[in-house]
This record gives sequence, C-alpha cells and structure tokens, in this order.
Amino acid sequence: MKNLKSIGRYLFAVPFGIFGLMHLMSANDMAGMVPSFVPGGVFWVYVTGLALIAAAVSFAIQKHTYLAALLTAALMLVFVFTVHLPGLIGGNMLAMGGLLKDLGLAGAALMLASDYQQD
Repeated sequence: MKNLKSIGRYLFAVPFGIFGLMHLMSANDMAGMVPSFVPGGVFWVYVTGLALIAAAVSFAIQKHTYLAALLTAALMLVFVFTVHLPGLIGGNMLAMGGLLKDLGLAGAALMLASDYQQD
C-alpha cells in the first residue's frame, strides 16, 4: 500500500511541474487568462508557474507537503472561480474541462494534505 501512495504522490506532482514550466515558457501567451481586475498580468503568470513548480518539488521530496497541498488546493479553487467559471458563464463551453480538472486537482490536493497533517 505504501508503494501505491508513493507512486500516486509522484504522479500527482508531475502535472504541476509541467504546468509550472508551461507558465514560465509561455507567460506572454497566458497573460490574457489573468482576470482583468487583477493588475500585473504576466507577473502573476510567472508567480503561478513558480508556485506550481515549488508544489511539485514539495510533493516529490515530501517536505512541507501539508502546506504545499493546502496552498495548491487554494490556487486551484482560485482558478475555478476567477478563470474557468466566468468563462463558462460567458458561454465558453470549453471552460468546463478546465473547471472540472482544477476542481479535481483541488480535491486531490486536500486529500494529500490530510495524509500529511502532522507534517
């Protein structure tokens, strides 16, 4: 059972590392996804990329995993409510995929946090 948890933890970390790298490599292209009421545009894309990479590293090396998982869940929920939900309400049905993905990642991050509550 311990092996399954380890494999799951690594598999969970991989997308965050890749998403983080994508944010850093395509920051200008992603700046348009930052809600208009948030100043700074591309700056927040870089910050988000670094946060995602930090979370992936934390999950992989099991350091500060509880905090990283809680913050990752919060970030995913911010994406749900500020990026995907407004898009969906605005008629972009493709936003549903991103909304469900980030909602699922938030739930999984909370489950991971529960495993490391005594971290």
